[in-house]
This record gives sequence, C-alpha cells and structure tokens, in this order.
Amino acid sequence: MAASIKDVAREASVSIATVSRVLNNVDVVNEDTKKRVLEAIKKLDYRPNIVARSLKTQKTKTIGIIIPDISNQIYPEIVRGAEDVANIYDYNIILCNTDLDPEKEMEYLRVLSEKMVDGAIYISNSLEDNIVKTIKTTNMPIVLIETHGRESEFPSVIIDNEKAAEDAVNYLIKKGNRRIAYIGADKDAVNASAIRYKGYVDSINKNGLNYDENLVYFCKYSLKADDGYDAMKAILQKTQDIDAVFCVSDDIAIGATNALRESGINVPKDVDMMGFNDTYLASAFYPKLTTIAQPLYDMGSVATRMLIKKINKEPLDKELFILPYELVERDSCK
Repeated sequence: MAASIKDVAREASVSIATVSRVLNNVDVVNEDTKKRVLEAIKKLDYRPNIVARSLKTQKTKTIGIIIPDISNQIYPEIVRGAEDVANIYDYNIILCNTDLDPEKEMEYLRVLSEKMVDGAIYISNSLEDNIVKTIKTTNMPIVLIETHGRESEFPSVIIDNEKAAEDAVNYLIKKGNRRIAYIGADKDAVNASAIRYKGYVDSINKNGLNYDENLVYFCKYSLKADDGYDAMKAILQKTQDIDAVFCVSDDIAIGATNALRESGINVPKDVDMMGFNDTYLASAFYPKLTTIAQPLYDMGSVATRMLIKKINKEPLDKELFILPYELVERDSCK
C-alpha cells in the first residue's frame, strides 16, 4: 500500500502540516526538520496526491507543449530543451501533436485548460486571430516559440528569421549566384516561413537582382522532404535557369536536392543549395547541407524558464527573446 502524508509525518516525528510545508517549499520550516521530512519521504517512497495537491495550491506542476508535428526533426530537440528545464523545476509535460490542423490546435488549448495545466508552450505553423482568441479564452500563461504574434502580446522565443534569411541569400549571391529560387510556405501567414520569405525578397532587391515569380514556390503542407521534391519539380517545369535554391527547412532542401539530381542537375556543381534549421540530417545527407543553424535546444529551455516565471507571476527579463543563429558552411554550395 502506498505511503500517505500521515505515514511521512509519523516517520519524521512532525505534524502533517509540517510535511505539507516542506512539500510546498514554505520557508518557515528549519533545515534540520526539513532534512528529516525529506529523508522520510525518500525512505517511504512517498508520492503526493497530485489531484488533492492541485485543488489546494491551484497548481498541477504540469505544463503543456503544443507542436505541429513530432516527426519533424526540429521539434524533438526543442521539446528536449523544454523537458530538461521542466524536470529541474519538478514540472511534468503533456505533449500535444496538432498535425498542422488549426482545429486541433484550438482543441488542445481547450483540453490543456480543462486539465488545469499551469501553462503552455505553443509552437504553431501560424498564429492567426482565431488561435489568439482561443489562447485568451483559456487564460493560461503562454509562451510562443518560432512565432511572434502580430499584436506582440505573448512572450516569445525566436531567432531573427528575416535577417537570417537575408544572410543566407546574401551568402548565395556572394558565391556568384543570380538566379536564386525560393521554396517556403504561405507568405501571408503569421509564421517563421513567411518572415524568411521577406528576408529572401529583401536580399534580392538590395542586391539589384530581378524578382522572378517562376523561381518562387509556396508549399501548402508540412515542409517535409516530399514537399521540397514536389516544389523543385514544379519550378523546373517553369524554368531550369537556376543558380541556387534557398529553402526554409533542411527537409525541403533535401527533397529539392533529390528532385534536381533526378533531373540530371548536380548539387553543388550546377546549383547551390541552402537549407534552414541545421537538423541532424543536414550533416548526414549527401551533399552535406549548408544551412542556417537555429539553437533549437536553447529555444525550448529558454521558453520553459519564461513560462515558469509567468506561472509564478515573476517579472520576465524580456517579453521577446531573440536568440543567435549561425550560418553553417558545408558541401551543398560550391
């Protein structure tokens, strides 16, 4: 039979109230007594009743993480960073996979609220008005990763996606490329891909190159390798006058490279290829991808620290954390 709080109190020769104060980190308990209680908890393998405890404290020590697709390589690394910090602060995690479905995103927000999670980290393909409205309705502390809302009302952890994309395209231009294709997602959405598209356009314009819509393709789905393959095939049907390709994810770049190879076009001999994110496959794929590295683990860990501060009603150092990125040179650019 599982040990109760009464058993712990009896073992430590203290009151139930004292055990409760130790469990809730109330400072009035002296160190000797606290040590005795903790030793009794360990000896008896006592586990607090989370439901009863949450009813009293109004906290469940649980946070939700909403992600678009766990099979996408960038999200496990973000979740790992979040989980490691959550463990330090004794929080449990509920992971929600939305499959890029806005209806599932809104439903998971409601479910997490009903489960009385203390807060949530929200990673989405896009932060539209209906999602913002649902977040406000749940009244949960929320921290965004990758996305920064139009109204800038939620704390966020991002990189400077526009500058990173501009740096990537500038790099390709310095390599002598002039006909640079772009493969991304909806340019009108509130997401990182749309911001990277703006960086692409800015670089093209600032360097005096001609914007050619035949070189631009917006994927409608999950930004996986298959989408990159289809996108590159669609571009090649319009024109094969291409010097380089900038993709908003490594998976897209891998699919695009395969499409070029299948069409008899060599990367990097004929066309330079640039990815984004620096996932594991970027260095495992052939040719190894030149890419923009995001600090994925740090994004998860920083966001979790921010969220825990929000849960505890502590002031944040910043509402918007912009983490550094790095252009990683490998073999996909000549």
